[in-house]
Amino acid sequence: MEQKVNDFLERQPVGTLMKKYAVPCVISLLVAALYNIVDQLFIANADYLGSYGNAANTVVFPMTVIALAIAVMIGDGCCAFVSICLGAGRRDDAHKSIGSAVLLCVISSIMLAAVYLILQEPILTLFGGRVNEETFAHSKEYFFWISLGIPFYMFGQAMNPIIRSDGSPKFAMISTLVGAALNIILDPIFIFICKWGMMGAAVATVLGQVLTAIMAVWYLCHMKAVKLETASFRVHSQLARKYLALGVTSFLSQISLVAAMAAINNMIQKYSALDPIFGQVNYAQIPMAVVGIVMKFFQIVISIAVGTAAGCIPIVGYNIGAGRKDRVRSLFIRLLSVEAIVGAIALFIVELFPHQLINLFGAANESIYYTQFAIKSFRIYLCMMIFATVNKGTFIFLQSLGKAAASIAISLVREVVFGVGFALLLPRFFGLDGVLYSMPVSDILTFLIAAVIIVQTNRELTGRHEMLSEKI
Repeated sequence: MEQKVNDFLERQPVGTLMKKYAVPCVISLLVAALYNIVDQLFIANADYLGSYGNAANTVVFPMTVIALAIAVMIGDGCCAFVSICLGAGRRDDAHKSIGSAVLLCVISSIMLAAVYLILQEPILTLFGGRVNEETFAHSKEYFFWISLGIPFYMFGQAMNPIIRSDGSPKFAMISTLVGAALNIILDPIFIFICKWGMMGAAVATVLGQVLTAIMAVWYLCHMKAVKLETASFRVHSQLARKYLALGVTSFLSQISLVAAMAAINNMIQKYSALDPIFGQVNYAQIPMAVVGIVMKFFQIVISIAVGTAAGCIPIVGYNIGAGRKDRVRSLFIRLLSVEAIVGAIALFIVELFPHQLINLFGAANESIYYTQFAIKSFRIYLCMMIFATVNKGTFIFLQSLGKAAASIAISLVREVVFGVGFALLLPRFFGLDGVLYSMPVSDILTFLIAAVIIVQTNRELTGRHEMLSEKI
């Protein structure tokens, strides 16, 4: 029998492994989230951009999430599948899956960038870019340069979890960190010194993404547990179907945010026009800018929740392949505890310090209406963060168990049925406040479903003969 690689995943204490894998994964995802947030921080504090630039950033943000959704579907799915393969000693499937994932990422990223460049104005209009003319002009400028960097962004994000599956979570973290550091250095230079405006923010972001992609290419040439061959780089359709199925949950968790933002942005545009304050042309961009900021904070928290769970994927996959359900159950309990703590800390921050949060995004340069709406938005929109983080951890853990169908079904209910449905429905009764209520209502209802799944999964992991995963 072929000797297993990465067998330390079966031997070391699960708490130690969770720290080793989850912490770098959390940092990597946080840094990825900070790319867009850092842009918004500097844009908000540039007096010649302000809330117009902030609103433009909010309009373009869903398009970067679409790119991320495709990348993580490929990367997270491949990571889970490769980990299971390594645990079962199937090295041939592992290297072919990685080579196939590289090809799929390159092809899909180039196609997406072309679509963005060709259909720029219709896409921006769909996501509420025409709230006023100045916002639309900033959106076009920012979107053009961001579109040019899409292939580099997707490649770096897709390879990150694959690098973790090879047993190098620290390198995956460092490759993302150096790109983000470059972005942080260049943003103030391009925005405040060169006065390049939205173009400067976008170019700084793209250059950071290029650096991360270059480091990912280097690692692929120096992998440890998996050795890539010329035969690896083909679209192995049978393997691709298996790992893409495992990555669909990651895809849905991101793409649903796009659907929700499209619904939210359009509801904001519609009901702002009916508001006595935000119906005025000088204030029309404020709700969109503010909700975008609140969603960015939410993305930071969810990045921690997702990173904690995604970091466990190689550990869970390997131990499932090795038949160690006892270790998987222990990890599941630890994961849910950490997710609840993350949500509780986030809730404490948004409820007690919303004024301080919005001050980071240029509140001093804006009207009092900007600050007032922001405080209300933070406190209402994010009031069920504990449920949100636990829900997300549950979805991803099911994915790591190989339960693709169950994970996909629950994600669809949360992100599409509830997330989009309530974003469209509640504003009809509560106006702009209805947009804010849509988030906590969705999280409460989803948790009721997740609680049942948590109990059932715990029972399966406790029993001796139950089948944990679908056929991989």
